[in-house]
Amino acid sequence: MRLTQNVGGIDKIARIVGGLALVGAAVYLGMWWLAAAGALLALTGLVGRCGLYYLLGINTCRTQPKP
Repeated sequence: MRLTQNVGGIDKIARIVGGLALVGAAVYLGMWWLAAAGALLALTGLVGRCGLYYLLGINTCRTQPKP
């Protein structure tokens, strides 16, 4: 299964900023599971692909990349 890019624009920025904020809060509070959730959120923003979006048929990219 090859996921196409389905996270774009403001969604990417929100995921990266939110993920880094969660990681920072997790380091401060000492909650490893919160750091894992934040890292996953930031990673999906950096990569531009989200498995949950794929399953739900959501796409926030304006244009599709060429295959």
